[in-house]
Amino acid sequence: MTTTANDFDINDFLGAEIEHSKVGRLARQYGRITDKGQSTESIKSAVDAAIENIQVHRARSFVIYGEPQSGKTEMMIALTAALLDVGKRIIIVLTNDSVQLLEQNITRFQHSGLDPAPKNFSEILDPAVKITGRDWVIFSKKNQSDLDKLLQKISKHPNRVIIDDEADYATPNGKVNRAEKTRINDLVEKLIGADGIYIGVTATPARLDLNATFENENTRWVDFPPHPFYTGQDVFFPTTKEGMDNLQYGLIRMPDSRDDAKYLREALLSFLVNVAFLNLTGQRPGNYSLLIHTSGKKADHTVDYEAVTKIFGILADATSTKYEATTRELFDLAKGRYGDLATELTRFVLRSINQNNVVVMNSNSDRSQSSYAKVTTPAALFTVAIGGNIVSRGVTFDNLLSMFFTRDSAHKIQQDTYIQRARMFGSRGAYLESFELYIPGSLYDDWQRCFVFHKLSLRQIRSGSGAPLWLQDNRIQPATTASVKLSAVDWQSGEMTWEIFELSPDVEKIIGTGGTGIKLVKALAAAVGNDALPDHLVEFIENFSLHGSESVAVHPTRLITASYKTADPETITRAKGFIGAKEIERDVYPRAIHHLMLFSNEKGNARVYYKYAPAANDPNVNSRRLAFVGRNATV
Repeated sequence: MTTTANDFDINDFLGAEIEHSKVGRLARQYGRITDKGQSTESIKSAVDAAIENIQVHRARSFVIYGEPQSGKTEMMIALTAALLDVGKRIIIVLTNDSVQLLEQNITRFQHSGLDPAPKNFSEILDPAVKITGRDWVIFSKKNQSDLDKLLQKISKHPNRVIIDDEADYATPNGKVNRAEKTRINDLVEKLIGADGIYIGVTATPARLDLNATFENENTRWVDFPPHPFYTGQDVFFPTTKEGMDNLQYGLIRMPDSRDDAKYLREALLSFLVNVAFLNLTGQRPGNYSLLIHTSGKKADHTVDYEAVTKIFGILADATSTKYEATTRELFDLAKGRYGDLATELTRFVLRSINQNNVVVMNSNSDRSQSSYAKVTTPAALFTVAIGGNIVSRGVTFDNLLSMFFTRDSAHKIQQDTYIQRARMFGSRGAYLESFELYIPGSLYDDWQRCFVFHKLSLRQIRSGSGAPLWLQDNRIQPATTASVKLSAVDWQSGEMTWEIFELSPDVEKIIGTGGTGIKLVKALAAAVGNDALPDHLVEFIENFSLHGSESVAVHPTRLITASYKTADPETITRAKGFIGAKEIERDVYPRAIHHLMLFSNEKGNARVYYKYAPAANDPNVNSRRLAFVGRNATV
């Protein structure tokens, strides 16, 4: 019997869901992003590399790393679409143990139009919900109770893909040196199962590497480069004298011994003036936020809240005894920055002052999506966020205009923690000249050095020269010691070296008796080749020379003789390194940060050795004991 258009035939409908859902989901996401006027180039680069890892290299555990607040959520949405397109049926997205972060991420996934619609794990727990035969995108916090429940529901369904957002947080095994597992690490490993895939996404991958978390393949890591509108470490922590002399934003280096209340008051009033300027002049009208990050203690958040609301109250009440004095402070700040606009700007602030919203973001506050969304995407003209650990990572602040940051550490600074605290990173270019960072001077220097170390490690990975090396000194360490798998890492002196090469007369002529400056380094690099002195190190030296040519010292060649008792002349290596205080020649190169030296053997072969060693009294880069740590091949 012949059917017509009005007859029912089940064959007309079988596979309709495949036609709609499984074909071109990634293309639809790229179209959505492009329609918003945003670039997809960086996202495509990371997604293509991840899919190649899985399909070509059969990698089952690897990391995608990208700068803080550089658009990793959009990348994860596209990656999820790509995984579904290639036939993965269950994608599990893990977030930090924060209701706000979970809701922020799942909402963005849902608004993307991803098919299937992402679900909170709690939505699938009912026995009536069947997992078999359908595609799933499931969100869960890295919380013991939540992961336990999710495991019970899906443990019998194979080939799961885990996308672990902020992967360096909670997931690595903090008991790795005790033959035990932390509960979250154990549960995530069970989620991966015997045939699953783990993809860790983070801005700070050192902890995952040194912990050997799920034996991730650190030669298969995927770089997620920032989008074209990103402002990050190169803007906020420039590493050249020229960059520091020509900052694109307002850096207020507070003294280490200071009156925090006084500077917080100044930061708030200055923020009000800058918001008024952007709105009154029409340069970029809108609502803006000030982030106050002074402590992890909830009691301190209360003190900050009271100080901020008190100033808002004074400016809203012309009968207040402090109204005139506070208004004068406001006017003087406006005049000092914007001259003749001072009166108009002050009047704008005063007539708009009640358009404010002050929110404390900690575990005692209202953690609903609507409450935090008013801050992360400012709902009031003058929005102030006050918080500690919750705002330290993962939270994206749109239209952040000012940051008051005094969150210091009395002991060693963990590189991963402090890099994540750089909430000012993101798409700030449209109003960067009005952005302000209030920070103690010594804390800024430590923070800058965190990024210097981090940048060198990332450049090494991006150069394709093998597994990463992570730098640390007496003040900064790449990850908490408890998470470093001691049996799987090599601790090295603060020196780097590369391939051995034949020492030619041309090379010896270039070095001569030594000298300073990047030109000499580039000449040496051209003579010995990239394998012996890689481009990424030359670039690092060039871009981190706060004292100009005096920052770089190339020392005369040394022949390995019997005086180097523990050295291996054949391989030109020495466990404790070659460049000590004597070799650095501090009297000849008093301001040198970067030290390069050739060591040769009697066969006419040589190696380039590099050491990062600022002077102990250098106020800009005070770093005395630098070391490298990297994962070895025993993992």
